[in-house]
Amino acid sequence: MTTGARPASSSEAARILLDAEALQRTLHRIAHEIIEANADLGCVALVGIHTRGVSLAHRLRRLIAEFSGVEVELGTVDITFYRDDVQVRGGEAPIHPQPLVRATKLDFPLEGRTCILVDDVLYTGRTIRAAIEALFDYGRPDRVQLAVVADRGHRELPIRPDYVGKNLPTSRGERIQVQLVEVDEVDRVLLIPEEGQ
Repeated sequence: MTTGARPASSSEAARILLDAEALQRTLHRIAHEIIEANADLGCVALVGIHTRGVSLAHRLRRLIAEFSGVEVELGTVDITFYRDDVQVRGGEAPIHPQPLVRATKLDFPLEGRTCILVDDVLYTGRTIRAAIEALFDYGRPDRVQLAVVADRGHRELPIRPDYVGKNLPTSRGERIQVQLVEVDEVDRVLLIPEEGQ
């Protein structure tokens, strides 16, 4: 016998960890921390990792300019061909769906700069490793720092964020999803439970 109730989808079962206001406060704090940690903001560049890292880098740049009066450089990096889990096959049909390739844009010299990679969620560290590799194909910055909204743990590489919005411990089956108005039409951070929970 059916009751007419449908099972909850993963988005319905998701729990909001940060709403729009809390996310905005988190970005304000990260912007202040970047200003405090970098005496010469003229040598700082924010480099957003596609996709949501780019939107976050734009927001942080605006906040840093608002708080300090300095407009830092802004770039974007696509890590598609630097990932260790993507295989592009020459001339043959792909076995798996191929990733969407986006533009890397670094319109400033990296030498002498502090490049702050910006991403939404830090998990295994493999995305950041790929971003560092991509960055160094364009030049050699003096320092590379990392800013993330959420650190969910489960690192597979020795990578640690310099600026972190929230430490959100999770199980491996759970997911943290950062949603941004620019991409998802809403600002929030969700915890998505394991399938079957």
